Amino acid sequence: MKLPRAPQHIVGPDGMPALGRFAGMAESFDWASLAPPHLRGALWRRFHHKKWHYLSLVSEQVLCAVAIVDVGWTSTCFAYAFDRSDGDMMANFSQDGRLFGHSAKIADHAGGSSSFTTRSTKIRIDALEGGRYRLALASPWLEIDAEFGPAAAPLLLAAGPVKGGAIHATQKSPGMPLSGEVRTWRDEYSLDGGVASFDYSNGLLARETSWKWASAHSLDLGFNLQSGYFGGHENALWLDGELVPLAPAHFIHDLKDPLEPWHIFTEDDQLDLVFTPETARRQDRRMVVAASRYVQPVGTFSGWVRETPEAPRRIVTGLAGVTEDHYSRW
Repeated sequence: MKLPRAPQHIVGPDGMPALGRFAGMAESFDWASLAPPHLRGALWRRFHHKKWHYLSLVSEQVLCAVAIVDVGWTSTCFAYAFDRSDGDMMANFSQDGRLFGHSAKIADHAGGSSSFTTRSTKIRIDALEGGRYRLALASPWLEIDAEFGPAAAPLLLAAGPVKGGAIHATQKSPGMPLSGEVRTWRDEYSLDGGVASFDYSNGLLARETSWKWASAHSLDLGFNLQSGYFGGHENALWLDGELVPLAPAHFIHDLKDPLEPWHIFTEDDQLDLVFTPETARRQDRRMVVAASRYVQPVGTFSGWVRETPEAPRRIVTGLAGVTEDHYSRW
């Protein structure tokens, strides 16, 4: 099934959101212009508007992830670098921004610029001309300079209602050509010849939100899968330059030990994978008004995917990526 072209604006002039899955990039996520029944007041939006910009950078030797998150009343960032050759997590940090401050600035859409700035940490994600992007990260634990893009396949745009919230929308990229360098305490690592992908998400979410997620990409094959607060809206497969929507996904794994293998499959018989974790980034925070339980295993996917239920299976072997099990009260 070919997806319709993405609208320029998620919210139309009548205040109604464009719901569904689309191919391409939207230029506006203006939740203030929503009309009933989706309209919410300014104060409600301040505490329920959540945005994040997440990057994955994978080369033959390293896998890095970088995220900037704005939850409305505060912000945070995290980044890590994992050496795929020896299983060493060389850097792994997170840092909070100021309460009701401006440490984080998330782009208004996936084609904009996002940043996180404190005294010790500076992260900037910029969209360049021609569908290219740049990442610059400087911190006491990790430095990254990278450029990636353009994408050879369409981006996924997904928008839909959220129980306990209002509307959420997300842009997921396919794998894109990557170049650059990662610097840690141990060594410098080239990203040249690697693959980058991003997740830009922007919505009015419930106070309590949880999800399971999986993502991995090469230049000709990749996928994004989610089960939880957003249902199957963002489930997609990229195969040989084509964007293929997928049915709801199921995640079967040991809840007590996320480093045991995960079995992930979709209801349309177009994807069946086993994820083998090698390490994980974890965080468990309990504050007076908020909480977060988070684990993001890093590892490889093997199994098969296919464009339609009748098409031949494409074998997947050792594709580097991540899964995630996340609960937030924010």
